[in-house]
Amino acid sequence: MGRLFGTDGVRGVANADLTAELALGLSVAAAHVLAEAGTFEGHRPTAVVGRDPRASGEFLEAAVVAGLASAGVDVLRVGVLPTPAVAYLTGALGADLGVMLSASHNAMPDNGVKFFARGGHKLADELEDRIETVYEQHRTGEPWARPTGAGVGRVTDYAEGFDRYVAHLIAVLPNRLDGLKVVLDEAHGAASRVSPEAFARAGAEVITIGADPDGLNINDGCGSTHLDLLKAAVVEHGADLGIAHDGDADRCLAVDATGAEVDGDQILAVLALAMREAGQLRKDTVVGTVMSNLGFKIAMEREGIQLVQTAVGDRYVLESMKAEGFALGGEQSGHVIVLDHATTGDGTLTGLMLAARVAATGRTLAELAGVMQRLPQLLINVPDVDKSRVGTSPELAAAVAEAERELGSTGRVLLRQSGTEPLVRVMVEAADIDQARAVAERLADVVKSALG
Repeated sequence: MGRLFGTDGVRGVANADLTAELALGLSVAAAHVLAEAGTFEGHRPTAVVGRDPRASGEFLEAAVVAGLASAGVDVLRVGVLPTPAVAYLTGALGADLGVMLSASHNAMPDNGVKFFARGGHKLADELEDRIETVYEQHRTGEPWARPTGAGVGRVTDYAEGFDRYVAHLIAVLPNRLDGLKVVLDEAHGAASRVSPEAFARAGAEVITIGADPDGLNINDGCGSTHLDLLKAAVVEHGADLGIAHDGDADRCLAVDATGAEVDGDQILAVLALAMREAGQLRKDTVVGTVMSNLGFKIAMEREGIQLVQTAVGDRYVLESMKAEGFALGGEQSGHVIVLDHATTGDGTLTGLMLAARVAATGRTLAELAGVMQRLPQLLINVPDVDKSRVGTSPELAAAVAEAERELGSTGRVLLRQSGTEPLVRVMVEAADIDQARAVAERLADVVKSALG
């Protein structure tokens, strides 16, 4: 069996890869593994279960709830809420486990199961591995030990989760948003009610688009992966800014009053300066990834803020933040983690904090985001090569060294192996897009000849 868990839970086409049987079996296995690990010791276990609005989430939620209850876990069913809301409620309610059913920014036919440990933190890799092992053992015939009578789990709808999460978001905001007009694109996803409610309670005038989920339209031409509708709406309504989420609202991208995109690097730059001013940016450090734009690094150096860069993936950003005690980190994609207030990326919180900075300073988002100049970044995927040799080819090393000499301090080269395909990603940044393209194409040719 290939590894079920990826970097963000178990994900696949619902009812094909991710079946009701798999969701139920994983839930039972998770309950048994956490019991083995002593998580449930001395008390009756509780789990928080939430989902995004995908049609498949309805039957998958039923399977997960059935699996947990059959294993003796009481379930608080919070319904359609963002991933970070389920993580927050898992911690706030003292639950032993959280389960979110979502495939985030993926297309509607996909879905996923993501587990949170006590406190709302990502489940440790070794526990995920153990859940897979136990699931497989029982799938192939070994019977489960099942409670009966009063030992079975009870299932309760926890409607208060919505208000409790919104109240948390408002409580951690540094200032109100009175006087701001904001357009919100909810991607017909999990934040379609939460985000407009939070922004309105914080004092903003709110216009919503993409906030009518019907189970089939999630991420469909809207949200953080399709910004054109938001750009047009911000300009049409004369709004101060626009905020776009993905399907489970763990990401946030923004649009300024002119309709220009403000990406995750720019959002991090704005929040880093705001948090340092408030004395909240621990060690004057922000965490990004190796894909963070060079312009972000240059801006942070100029402002006296250190940038720590990790491998690509929010899990690596979070690991670095927790290990070193940093307060802010994230990715270009808009997955921003404010660790004092959230255990995972929270798109609604990020959008609120960005809007709060605009309100507090009286400056436009374009002015604030202008702290960094986004350098042109060109990415070429080179397929059908031996990606394992990317770090050992003398020919390739010489070509990279020559490219770095040519680009100097205002450019950068990054070669990465794909994690899932037989290809190498060639990324080049330069002050001039034509120079970036020329260098990237030259390096792509060397990758083909040296590793083909």
